[in-house]
Amino acid sequence: MALSAVARLSRLWFPSGGIAASATEDAHSKLIRAGFLRQSNSGMFHMLPLGHRVQDKVERLVAKHMDDYLGASRVSLSSISAESLWEKSGRLSDVASELFRFTDRRDVSYLLAPTHEEEITTLVSRSVKSYKELPLRLYQITRKYRDEFRPRHGLLRGREFVMKDLYTFDTDVESALKTYDEVQAVYARLFSSLRLPVLAAKASSGSMGGNLSHEYHLPTPHGEDRVISCYSCDYTVNEEVADASPLGEVAPDTPVEIWRGITKDRTTLVNVWYPKWERLRDSGELREYTSEDINLAAVKALVPDLDTGVSDALSFWSTAIASGTQTATVLINVVDPRVKSTLPRYLNSAASELPGWPSAIGSPKTLATTLCHSEGRDGEPLSLLRIHTGDKCPRCSSGRLKVEKAMELGHTFFLGTRYSAPLGAAVALPSSPQPSPMQMGCHGVGISRVVGATAEHFADQKGLNWPMAIAPYSCVIIPGKDATDNDAQEVFHAINAVSGPGMETLDVALDDREKSLPWKLSDADLIGFPLIVVLGREWRSAGRVELQCRRLGIKQSVELSDLPGMVQHLHSEL
Repeated sequence: MALSAVARLSRLWFPSGGIAASATEDAHSKLIRAGFLRQSNSGMFHMLPLGHRVQDKVERLVAKHMDDYLGASRVSLSSISAESLWEKSGRLSDVASELFRFTDRRDVSYLLAPTHEEEITTLVSRSVKSYKELPLRLYQITRKYRDEFRPRHGLLRGREFVMKDLYTFDTDVESALKTYDEVQAVYARLFSSLRLPVLAAKASSGSMGGNLSHEYHLPTPHGEDRVISCYSCDYTVNEEVADASPLGEVAPDTPVEIWRGITKDRTTLVNVWYPKWERLRDSGELREYTSEDINLAAVKALVPDLDTGVSDALSFWSTAIASGTQTATVLINVVDPRVKSTLPRYLNSAASELPGWPSAIGSPKTLATTLCHSEGRDGEPLSLLRIHTGDKCPRCSSGRLKVEKAMELGHTFFLGTRYSAPLGAAVALPSSPQPSPMQMGCHGVGISRVVGATAEHFADQKGLNWPMAIAPYSCVIIPGKDATDNDAQEVFHAINAVSGPGMETLDVALDDREKSLPWKLSDADLIGFPLIVVLGREWRSAGRVELQCRRLGIKQSVELSDLPGMVQHLHSEL
């Protein structure tokens, strides 16, 4: 068997070192310090060789799941989409604020696609005419563009990102829902292979359309979403669609607090009125509330244009009512049902009479004032306060809820005919003389997000710590001062000859850079190689290497003859 070429780190460019670690360094900072990526513009990043290797492995792993387990065909759609197509689907006005838009020399309007429902539906509508050509499953892995108002957290929320999107086309609802379930099962398998404890949470379909969707969340303190799950049953939902806990008891003299928000166009101030505390019905516990307990998703359901990213609404409001601006027009009071009967009756009167109004920013007497009682679906009271860990599960009789911050890595949507009907994607069915719109699904995975989230999930104080499936290199060999390059190559070929189920992800690198052994070991920890093999003191005297695995807490001497078997065993654990 021919020996594989030795992968040498001296031949790979990754500018590590030279950047000091901060006391509160996050994984994104470690990615920069280790030489995986560099920022080019706000919310945009260059992937350097190490980062590109990780991203490429994520892409190949996702593609394997699409190809092998769903039988999907890969396409590559243009990043440029015509605005006229989005107008035809009726979605342009809903997402206009997040689009990068431009015109060509003929003054035709285009946009950089943040997603491709319109394009893929139009493509299929022109090519597929018979039910015999369905089901159809098409996917791509490509760059997407979204003009995020506040890009943050590095790869976790950017303006340019890589995404896998799978589009499915079926003849009827039953077949489409079966496809949806199959995709969910494949997603579970995908995230399991990455060793990520992802939760599949029922979610809102938002502007995407359809009436069924799930988000795939990784619990993390850095997450921007809140996922609610039950300790006893399979109830798992995004906070946006969670069933509210039963309202507690609020005494008539309970103090009332106020939280203020503002709309994106800065014309409307939103006052949210809520109780300072309530006594829970099931436990009798007295729970105190602060502004951190406001459920912004519930408020946004009542005031859709609410800017949930603003923490200091009054500073924006002061500008909006200033004499030189005067863009403010409306004051909305949103009232939690617990305090509806206890608020002063003058809420409907002049806005200047509202308690707690900051007189320093001017008089709002000219504003139109509206009162918005919080009612949800079917007119039932809608709590404006968040669910807490320990609240009773609405699904089962004995369960208690767990609330976690989480970041979204993927999303599945059953779209129905949301796009196929307006864009003419229909097929002739034997049961109907008229063409019937195809039943569609859309299923995405954020490739860039997976890279950033995996780095965040496994990082520790020493550095990054990649799972075997997507590590830039599975194993690095570091020769000490008493080991020759030929010695290191001998170890390299011994490990690289390892074979077994799934071992195609194993690749080995030799750190032959002209640096000291302590420096290389520290850099290997920062980069996050799953396995480190050191040719140290025992190599020359006893032919043993030191095998290190930080995640499993392994650091032991191993005979060279036993090393391949050890690597094969650890590969399955990592």
